[in-house]
Amino acid sequence: MDDCPIHVLLIEDNPTDVMLLRQACAEVPLMPCTFTHVERLSEALKHLGEGTFDVVLLDLGLPDSQGLETFAKVQALASAMPIVILTGLDDESIGLQAVRAGAQDYLPKTHIDGYIVTRAIRYAIERHQILEERKQLIQEALATVRTLKGLLPICAACKKIRDDNGYWNQLEAYIEAHSDAEFTHGLCPECRKRIFPDPSRDA
Repeated sequence: MDDCPIHVLLIEDNPTDVMLLRQACAEVPLMPCTFTHVERLSEALKHLGEGTFDVVLLDLGLPDSQGLETFAKVQALASAMPIVILTGLDDESIGLQAVRAGAQDYLPKTHIDGYIVTRAIRYAIERHQILEERKQLIQEALATVRTLKGLLPICAACKKIRDDNGYWNQLEAYIEAHSDAEFTHGLCPECRKRIFPDPSRDA
């Protein structure tokens, strides 16, 4: 991440929370933030329709919208931006639900300090960028395959692809045979733990 200020759209109707968030970010000069603050969902949607932001900090309880519906409406216009949910003491569970629905993180407003806020913002931006890059790679790979063979019959269970002769092929074998792509094989962290469990945990 470069030294340019992070442009934050802050959607929060509580003046005290707004002041605390601004002060918390000002305590971390190595990651400067500039804020566009609105108190209502309608104002937020207008700003999202007119420009882009590096990150959105969103309170789900606004004068004109409540709960996950607030997140859904913001996400519809801000799908290309990371969203961090601001939660109160009694609604952390709804923050988790929002994360499952696509938010990058949730931030309890009871734990506001410079380090926690700026870390949440930085990690949300970085995670969102990684996800967007992965989506782009998948879209490019699928576009290449579609260009080569059109609509491909693929097994929903084993992911084998049926070729023009009716034979079922492993996905990587089919792509290698019909493109210039080559595969290297390894194990993702989840599969590595499943196949090679840590014996010390069973001791």
